[in-house]
Amino acid sequence: MSMQVIEAMSLGRGDVFDSRCPARGVLDHVTSKWAVLVLVALRGRPLRYSALRRAIGGVSEKMLAQTLRTLETDGFVRREVVPTAPPQVTYSLTDLGQEVTTHLAGLLEWIDTHIPDVQRARAERAAVQAGT
Repeated sequence: MSMQVIEAMSLGRGDVFDSRCPARGVLDHVTSKWAVLVLVALRGRPLRYSALRRAIGGVSEKMLAQTLRTLETDGFVRREVVPTAPPQVTYSLTDLGQEVTTHLAGLLEWIDTHIPDVQRARAERAAVQAGT
């Protein structure tokens, strides 16, 4: 690690602009499409695996399981198993997960609000490219 990263971490921070900083890995995990959708889907309420999968259109079982494991390892998601037959597994956000989800929910709201602008820009770009 660079001296800047070590210095930043000693201050209780990372440096996501340094490729060797562990914060870069967390950035990758939290900003993946599936992680954002999982975190926001869990906002405000715990969900069982099947309900979570239904809430997130298009996610495969494998990708959802992998995303949940990563988010649990990073401390954003809590996995609770109730020993019944079959076992009931519920996922919820930790305090850390709640905090990051506040920011991600704002991003999703912004995207939903501005998708017409993005689509218009794409159409304009396609028209320019078609004209050349």
